[in-house]
This record gives sequence, C-alpha cells and structure tokens, in this order.
Amino acid sequence: MPEISFLNVNGVLVNKEIAETKFTCDLSKCKGGCCTLESEFGAPLKMEEISFITDALPEVLPLLPPEHRAIIEEDGFFEIKNEELLTRSVKNRSCVFVYFENGVAFCGIEKAYFQKKIFFRKPISCHLFPIRISQLGGDILRYERFSECRHALEKGKETGISILEFCKDSLIRQYGEAWYSELEGKARE
Repeated sequence: MPEISFLNVNGVLVNKEIAETKFTCDLSKCKGGCCTLESEFGAPLKMEEISFITDALPEVLPLLPPEHRAIIEEDGFFEIKNEELLTRSVKNRSCVFVYFENGVAFCGIEKAYFQKKIFFRKPISCHLFPIRISQLGGDILRYERFSECRHALEKGKETGISILEFCKDSLIRQYGEAWYSELEGKARE
C-alpha cells in the first residue's frame, strides 16, 4: 500500500497527491460528471452557504430545468443526511442546481455569478472539487478519485497542471492567498 504523506500548512494537512497529480477538467468528455454523480448524497454545504444560496434563488431558479425548479420550490434545495448538510439531487443523480447545455452539466449558481447577478460563486465543496475536506481535529485536504474524472487525468498530463494549480482559485477562496503561497512553496520542496 502506498505511503500517504501530507504537507502541513498552518494546521491544514494537504495530501501530497494534490500537488503531484496532474488534472485538468475536460468537459467535452466528462460532460460535467462531477455535478451528476450517481448518489443519494448531494454536494456538501456549509451552514453559512444556506443564506447565500437562499438570497441567490430568484436569479438562479430561472436558469434551471423545470423539474429542478419544482424540487427546490416544493422541498427546498438542501437536506440533512447522516448529519451532513447537502444539496438535494434529482433522482439520485444531478445536483438540483444543474442545468444542461449541449449535453454538458453546468452549475446554475455559478452561471448567475458569472452573469454578475449574484456575488456567491457556488458551494465551496463544488469549487474545490476534486479536493475534499475531511475533519480530524482540523482540515485535511485529500484528492477524491472518481472514474468520471479519468479524462481530467489524461488532459492533466497534457497540460502539466496539478490539482493544486487547477484548484488555485478555490483554495485561495477557502484559505487565503498567503496560505496558498505557502502551500505552493512547500509543494516545490
């Protein structure tokens, strides 16, 4: 079994795989698979994200397919399962905030953000993907593998971009620029 090693950046443990694994999304091949993973669990949410998303709903709902809008309007956009706060999913597949363009899944929250209609980009768990945060006395960042991302691994080898670089904006959003710079430095050592 391979040895698991971490970089410690101000108390946040980062699995070295994040700095070493090459990864670049290839939406033309995966079709937004991370937003449509088959599972009874939706994307993890933070409690403070609930109010941001609630405030954004008037701008986001018109961007979504009718079935997704109906679920949000009838049942809400989040649920609690196994003591975790999660987005709802449609038929244990698509996130309730997914809309499709040419067969590719995209985030309606993020679309409203890029249209400058809202200030909240999307849940941090989605923005960080394929990085997941686990808790064990503090944050532990790990690379979560999914077969749907095999094309991202192939394209990552072509581009030479690591998960660390690919997720730069989301890591800065979560931990700040100084933290990210320190992580970059430790990853180069």
